[in-house]
Amino acid sequence: MEKDVAALFDRYAASMNRALAGRADVDEAARLYAPCYIAASPEGLMTGVNDEALKQALSQGFRHYRDTGAREMRVDRVDLTPLGPDHCVAHVAWSATYARADGTTEVLAFTVHYFVRRDDAGVRVFGWVSGDEQALLREHGLG
Repeated sequence: MEKDVAALFDRYAASMNRALAGRADVDEAARLYAPCYIAASPEGLMTGVNDEALKQALSQGFRHYRDTGAREMRVDRVDLTPLGPDHCVAHVAWSATYARADGTTEVLAFTVHYFVRRDDAGVRVFGWVSGDEQALLREHGLG
């Protein structure tokens, strides 16, 4: 499972970086997710299905990241907590490079915990738990 999950997040980061460069492929990004998903953040809990609404949310999210100055997302490390033979939690340590209006850049580190499932369609994300991204951006003068 480790190799499959690492490959999933390589694809995830590549998709995100294409989107940050203005070449978003929301169909490609949506294929990273299972048919249904759950999410938790300081903003609350959410459930959803992998449909046009998810693609719209992904598109808006990509635009938001670009608008806040995000230029690159890099996976630094993936640690797994197995939850059986076909499920795990992937603790993904990210580094995000942001461009400031004055031309300088800043790298922010954060971790997102993804619930991952392997089935006949492959390895996909079916949920995640994230921290307060907006607070982190404000703390660094980027929000």
